[in-house]
Amino acid sequence: MTIQTPTSNPLGAGVPHDVPQMLPAGLPDPATLARLATEFFSALPGGGASSAAPGGNSLSDASSSASFASALPVAAPVLSTASNPAPAGSPLAGPGGFGTGVPGAALPHGKVPGANLLPSAPTHVLSLGNRAPALVPHATAQNGLPDSAVTIAPALEPRFGGTALGVPEGHGAQRPSAGGASSTSATTPAAASPYYFLDPQADTRYGSSAGGQEIVVPSSESVTAQSFGLPGENELRSLLSVQRFPHDAGSHEPVAFNSGGSRYFVEEAHPSTGPARTAHGVPNAAASAHPPFDVNAIRRDFPILSERVNGRQLVWFDNAATTHKPQSVIDRLAYFYAHENSNIHRAAHALAGRATDAYEAARSKVQRFIGAGSPDEIIFVRGTTEAINLIAKSWGVQNVGEGDEIIVSHLEHHANIVPWQQLAAQTGAKLRVIPVDDSGQVLLDEYRKLLNDRTKIVSVTQVSNALGTVVPVKEIVEMAHRAGAKALVDGAQSVSHMRVDVQAIDADFFVFSGHKVFGPTGIGVVYGKRAILDDMPPWQGGGNMISDVTFERTVFQPPPSRFEAGTGNIADAVGLGAAIDYVTRVGIENIARYEHDLLAYATSVLQPVPGVRLIGTAKDKASVLSFVLKGYETEEVGQALNEEGIAVRSGHHCAQPILRRFGLEATVRPSLAFYNTCDEVDALVSVVRRLSTRR
Repeated sequence: MTIQTPTSNPLGAGVPHDVPQMLPAGLPDPATLARLATEFFSALPGGGASSAAPGGNSLSDASSSASFASALPVAAPVLSTASNPAPAGSPLAGPGGFGTGVPGAALPHGKVPGANLLPSAPTHVLSLGNRAPALVPHATAQNGLPDSAVTIAPALEPRFGGTALGVPEGHGAQRPSAGGASSTSATTPAAASPYYFLDPQADTRYGSSAGGQEIVVPSSESVTAQSFGLPGENELRSLLSVQRFPHDAGSHEPVAFNSGGSRYFVEEAHPSTGPARTAHGVPNAAASAHPPFDVNAIRRDFPILSERVNGRQLVWFDNAATTHKPQSVIDRLAYFYAHENSNIHRAAHALAGRATDAYEAARSKVQRFIGAGSPDEIIFVRGTTEAINLIAKSWGVQNVGEGDEIIVSHLEHHANIVPWQQLAAQTGAKLRVIPVDDSGQVLLDEYRKLLNDRTKIVSVTQVSNALGTVVPVKEIVEMAHRAGAKALVDGAQSVSHMRVDVQAIDADFFVFSGHKVFGPTGIGVVYGKRAILDDMPPWQGGGNMISDVTFERTVFQPPPSRFEAGTGNIADAVGLGAAIDYVTRVGIENIARYEHDLLAYATSVLQPVPGVRLIGTAKDKASVLSFVLKGYETEEVGQALNEEGIAVRSGHHCAQPILRRFGLEATVRPSLAFYNTCDEVDALVSVVRRLSTRR
């Protein structure tokens, strides 16, 4: 394309001097250009009188558009490929007035132009007629041309990545298909396991349900793993050809875990093949038909479990604080930085397309994982704490006023208390608390009494991080809605242990952290119902969340981009997508079953130890055991366990109110995951029992 660089401005003094440098030679006079532009837009598919470009006559003759194209023989390729012009109201119109060029990619139309004078009243400007810097659709530029005809900058819809850029879709995207969690997921059913504990249909001893089952503690203290239908270590070693630990038992040196002999749990059992990958070499955690559940194979997927602490094999019982990462997640992060690293959205080059595809694919994976209705309802943040702060400082500031009430439960993490306290102090609202019974379960009858027409939002955890209590959030949300209030569910401790369906719960907001579900740190999620997100003002301002900025006003993007200001945590969002792939392939129901039975076993062997007091004994619990030992500070117990290579949390767990409800300032908190075993539980109980005999 030949660009003319004149020494004078042929369009007149009213036009910036740099505009002619962007236009081809032989450009018609402004009046002709305006008329031809109008005719061209009118002749587009779905055009006509109703979609004519503002500022000109409405014609739909296709020959007129041809005249326009012939009048601009050089500029036409620019208009059709780089900037993708689209008329007002067109489904192809992007945030800057120039669409994605992707048929069928319908976007919401703009609201009334000029209404976005305050951040608390965001306006969606997604059509050409509403495009800034014009304050009204029919505004004209200084040279007399309609603003829409002069402005031909390539404002691509950012979230289409490689598709809009004309480059192949990023190989690492692995977008979920309609039939599963990932387009590359294997569709062949998993082969039946030859072992009773790997195949729930082969033996009823392992067929327990994860939800609603009371943990029954046997009266006898001589309890074994087998009595709960779980395999012991010796049984596993006799059944499996591969030992649990890949290093020599007597060695104190860590072993390079990702060697040629190791493999992902989710690939075929061929030790020589190495980690599962797609045809393009992207690490793939969802591409095989491994047996439904094999704790030994799962353990081999987590390289940190081969670490030795104080000369002992690491036992990780601090999963409520953070979970470890499978090799597939580690490899996916490395692959991103080695092959896809780029900032996302609006950059017309291949790596930007790959990175955008991978980032947006992760959004789609989260959507499917929690049962949201659309990827547009998924916002990436740093974690659960930032997620709740975003809601409190955006929706809360807009909707909660003096005399209004906010309800939380006694079980909450500080992150679900402090932001609401701050909002109450700022607005004059009142914070009210749902009490719990002596087992640590919320009292629904007392909660019902708290609800009234002043209640604006109810914010509760789904699983207590301090006690493990599973809260009946569906009932709590339903009761909140009957009172006219919104409901937020904190899923930080639930998403890795049980199936979550935000639409079934009917939560208005749902939040969780990636590092609690075997993903990277520094990435989290806000789910919000689309209608609610549409009405929320942004919390932070900057790049990525804007459609247009002038010194007079700013026009914001629609959700989710409106709430993702600046460069996001792109790589870790992609890593979260890989973690979801992994968990999906293992099967969240398999995880829930195994962890429920493991928790039952751990409860049965820890509770009878002299001096042990379990804190939190609700019927419905997830994998948390919180206890104190008579005669010992919690730090002493934690230190003694650490000397044996056993990692637990000791302290208040950022949940001081609920511990004080039981007269405590701190507890010892072992918390379990699906890579833990009964033998590890036995090791912990052995240390606690030894301590109990000393005082």
